[in-house]
Amino acid sequence: MKKLLALSILAACSAPTFADVNYSLNISQPQHHLGNVTVEFPKTAQAHLDIKLPAWRTGRYEILNLANGVRYFDAKDSTGNPLKWEKIDHSTWRVHLNKPTKVNLAYQVYANELGKRARHIDDSHAFIDASGFFMFSDSFRQEPVTVNLEVPKQWRSVSGMKNNKGKNTFKAADYDVLVDSPIETGINQLHTFKVDGREYDLVIWGDGNYDVELMLTDLKKLVATGNVIWDGYPYERYVFMVHATSGAGGATEHLNSTIIQRPRDRFAKREDYLAFISTAAHEFIHTWNVKAYRPAGLTPYDYTNMNYSKLLWIAEGSTSYFEDHLLVRSGIQSTDEFFNLLSKTINRHLQTPGREVQSASETSFDKWINQGGDHARNYSTNIYSEGSLLSLALDIDLLEKSQGKISYRDVHKALYKQHKLPAGFTSLDVLNILKDLTGRDYNTWWQTNVDSPVSLNFDELLNKVGLTFERPEKAKALASIDAVAKNTGQLLTLSHVKRGGSAWQAGLTTDDKIVAINKHHVGKDLTSSLEMYKAGDKITIDYIRRDALASTSLVLSEDFDKPKKVIANKQASSEQKALFKAWIGVEHPNNAKKD
Repeated sequence: MKKLLALSILAACSAPTFADVNYSLNISQPQHHLGNVTVEFPKTAQAHLDIKLPAWRTGRYEILNLANGVRYFDAKDSTGNPLKWEKIDHSTWRVHLNKPTKVNLAYQVYANELGKRARHIDDSHAFIDASGFFMFSDSFRQEPVTVNLEVPKQWRSVSGMKNNKGKNTFKAADYDVLVDSPIETGINQLHTFKVDGREYDLVIWGDGNYDVELMLTDLKKLVATGNVIWDGYPYERYVFMVHATSGAGGATEHLNSTIIQRPRDRFAKREDYLAFISTAAHEFIHTWNVKAYRPAGLTPYDYTNMNYSKLLWIAEGSTSYFEDHLLVRSGIQSTDEFFNLLSKTINRHLQTPGREVQSASETSFDKWINQGGDHARNYSTNIYSEGSLLSLALDIDLLEKSQGKISYRDVHKALYKQHKLPAGFTSLDVLNILKDLTGRDYNTWWQTNVDSPVSLNFDELLNKVGLTFERPEKAKALASIDAVAKNTGQLLTLSHVKRGGSAWQAGLTTDDKIVAINKHHVGKDLTSSLEMYKAGDKITIDYIRRDALASTSLVLSEDFDKPKKVIANKQASSEQKALFKAWIGVEHPNNAKKD
């Protein structure tokens, strides 16, 4: 018995001590975008403790080098004595320990990058994503954390985390929850509501031409649609954070919240409002797709390195695809508005030469290094539009072959049920779900559409659900050089030259400045200057490159002043109309008419 007791005592002494990691952020100089952070790590007997600040933040697959805002780093032991430290890489500080002790850090953060949605402080608010403020150690990543804010008295602090002992103190189960639970603190509006027993906050920072009542009405409709796809909700409380900005825009999903940024004057027009509520739907869907289940390679998050996956087209593109479904089903968006948005996605895809070069799996894997600008458009795609259209193709294929009984929603329902975190799902997991649902092998479909550059027949695809993709009757044919030119003052400068198009074949490239067409000075825009010509005409273009005048000839191609549009087929059969309803959840626009 004594031996057993001694072993028990020894085991208890050697077991790790579970204690909170305590963070504090003091914002006393908000006008200078500065915050002072202190961190207390529990007692450890390690020879050194590696302390890290993430190099990127969740939801944005790009290395942001967030450690570049850190200054005045300092480390002390439990009694306040200095600890030796050194920086060993771009995001890691190594603190050396000569005896067991707590580790207390202090450092300053410069936070003036609103659009990156990682760190921003000014005299009216602070947006706090832990990625940009709070360092962590892998040794204590799974320990509970507390965050205390010292901010101006008139500021209000809101987060998806639980409040702990006051409005400016929050608690999370571990660092992963903290890093996925941003805090909005400052002068803001706060509106709360409940739907189906779950609590929601809408917090708005900044003045703008938004309609709060409309936002609340539609958000209530939106959050009630989760059961359209999934069985159950992964949260009890959710926060919509909205920034009405002086220019910054974008949004990011989080575990229990989202941050949505739009210019302050981009809410009132119907087109602008639809962009806002579509973004809200997108981030809401991410609560399941990415935050409840996500591809292998993205779990657990490696906060200091790239996290590769060939399935980002599902994580982001399928989310984009489903946002319109929820908006139409909830009555927030009309079918005509949905058709307009789908038309834009299809036309953007068809006007992107990179779709012939890069597959969805390749663009997913390369998201971390994808270039922007003309080269990207000519040689690559993006995970959002490609993933959305792949989701469309797969959804209609599933619906058609099952006579409306099986859809792509069932795939995501199964992902949520079978592949919840912490494990990530693989391509094989998705293929197995497809086979389980349909009894068919989708390996060939996957190889053709996901692992190879996709080639979709939109006329055939949309016809299956009673739609057509056609040019408006009054569309006017135009002559084109297959390039985009921007007015930069006195001259038009090429900003995009379509790979394989007439300008490309003539040797023109981006940043060439167009001087004249057939010896006549070009006007304020390229379209006007080409009005007197028609497709097939041969023209001479004088241009400036490297400050020297040059000339080339090309044959004009055909374009139109109006793009193709998705519209309801007036001759749709009853079978097509039934499939349309199974697809989008509402009646076909022409359902009242007899076949």
